[in-house]
This record gives sequence, structure tokens and C-alpha cells, in this order.
Amino acid sequence: MPKCDRASFLIGAAAGAAAAVLIQKQTSESMNVPPEKVLKKVKDTFKQNGPVDGSWIQMKPEQVDNNGFSTLVYKGGISRPGEQGNEQFEFSADAKTGTLLNVQPV
Repeated sequence: MPKCDRASFLIGAAAGAAAAVLIQKQTSESMNVPPEKVLKKVKDTFKQNGPVDGSWIQMKPEQVDNNGFSTLVYKGGISRPGEQGNEQFEFSADAKTGTLLNVQPV
């Protein structure tokens, strides 16, 4: 293979590999449920037991290790009126499905 063809091949291969990595990253990120949709689902669940005063969610999911299994989750919080004043809860939800995984009072 002439020197010129080898260089062209290597440049093409490097460009192809870089494009593949970029496409894979964008595809994996786009497979997550949007955080706004997850927050609405969680709020709707809480509203079954009364009104919700406030809520928040992290816009970027984070990797959490749970008993040896790694999962991408959104973390957030909900507040609602209670008998003793405002009640606050933190939650985590699966970023791929939007399923509520954990709720803890604060």
C-alpha cells in the first residue's frame, strides 16, 4: 500500500471511530426518559394522597450502584402540606423507564 493511501486510510478510520463514539453517546443519552416527564409522573403519584406544594428534579441522571447493579437515576424532591406543617421527601427514579425507585422523608 503506498504511503499516501495508508495515511488516507488511517485518517478515514479515525474519523469513522470518532463519529461512532459520538453517535453512540447521543443515542444512549436520548434513550432516557426526559426528567420533566419523570417529575410529572412522581407528582401525579404523590397527588393521589393530597396536594403537592413544590417539587424539583436534577436534569442530569447520575450513576448509582445498588447491590452490585449500576443504574442511571434522576434524583429529586417533593414537598406537600402535612398535619405538622410541610412534609418533604427525596426520591430517585430510573432514568431509562421513569419508574420511582425510592422515596425517603427528609
